[in-house]
Amino acid sequence: MLSMEKTLYTIIVHSENIAGLLNQVTAVFTRRQINIESLNVSASSIKGIHKYTITAWATQSDVEKVVKQIERKVDVLQANYFTDDQIYQHEIALYKLATPIFQANPTASKIIRRHMARVVEVNPTFCIVEKNGMSEEITSLYEELQQFGIVLQFVRSGRVAISTSCFERLNEYLAMREEKYNKEKEMK
Repeated sequence: MLSMEKTLYTIIVHSENIAGLLNQVTAVFTRRQINIESLNVSASSIKGIHKYTITAWATQSDVEKVVKQIERKVDVLQANYFTDDQIYQHEIALYKLATPIFQANPTASKIIRRHMARVVEVNPTFCIVEKNGMSEEITSLYEELQQFGIVLQFVRSGRVAISTSCFERLNEYLAMREEKYNKEKEMK
C-alpha cells in the first residue's frame, strides 16, 4: 500500500533540448497542485540531452503519477523519481557579506571555515562566500551569519543529483531504443 505521507522526492527528467518543454513539465506539477521546491536544468553527459532535476514534497502515489505524465511528453526520453537515500545530491550557495562588519568580527571568519565554505571575492564594500553542500548545511551557515547582521544577499542553486545505483537508467533506455531501432531496420 502506498503511503499518504509526503516525502521530498527528486525527479530527474532527461529530454531533448526543445523550447517550451520546461513549461510543459512544470504544468504537470501545477495541475496536481504540487509545489516545486527547486528546479535545475542543464546539459547532460549525453550530447543533445538535457537533464531536469526537480524537487517536490509529494506522496508516493502523486509522484508516480507526475512521473508518468511527464514521460508522456513527446520530447521527454525518461523520467524517474528518487528519495534522498537513492541519490547523491549537492547545492551551491553564495553569501554576499558586508566587508567592514565581517572584518571587524573574527568569529564570522571562524564560522565560514567551520562550515568549509570559502571566500571567493573581497572588496572594501562586500565579500562573497561560496558554500557547496547539502541543503541543511547551507541553511545553517546562512542562519549563523545572519546573527551578525552582515548578510547583504543570499542565493542558492537548485539541487543537482545523480543516482547512487551502479547503472545509468538513461543509458540503458537509449541502448534498448537503439537495439529496437536496429531490429526494425533489419526487418525492412
